[in-house]
Amino acid sequence: MTEQTSAGQDRYGRPAPEPRITPMMLGGVVFAVCMLFLVGLYHAVVGMAAIIDDDFYKRIRDYPYDYDVNAWGWLQLASGIVILAAAFSLFSGKTWARVVGIVVAALSALENFFFTPYYPIWAVIIIGLDVLVIWSLATYGRAQAHKAYGAPM
Repeated sequence: MTEQTSAGQDRYGRPAPEPRITPMMLGGVVFAVCMLFLVGLYHAVVGMAAIIDDDFYKRIRDYPYDYDVNAWGWLQLASGIVILAAAFSLFSGKTWARVVGIVVAALSALENFFFTPYYPIWAVIIIGLDVLVIWSLATYGRAQAHKAYGAPM
């Protein structure tokens, strides 16, 4: 491993090796944007369904988090809008956008965990997509952003 001393050079004055970007790393952000977009749309549609029709979701007996379905709908709609905004911010290539994407995906997974009794299969699918989004955003680093967007390191 070479030690880097000045801009673009190792300690012997040779050019430092370029960071290696695999297509999977770069494709990971595109994957994360697409999946966050789908997850955001899911949240928005689920929220609108609960807001428009109060009887769309069955009430679950003895469920400790059985709140008003209308309140769940507004929460789902708001989180869907935030998730969509986070998905589009990922195109900027900034570190804060990746952090926001990871946080939003984690909160989405938590929200779907509490929503599991209403739609168990869809909730598990969305939680899985959120985990994949977190993984793909966490493996994409500064070197890849520099290579992809030409941003300064």
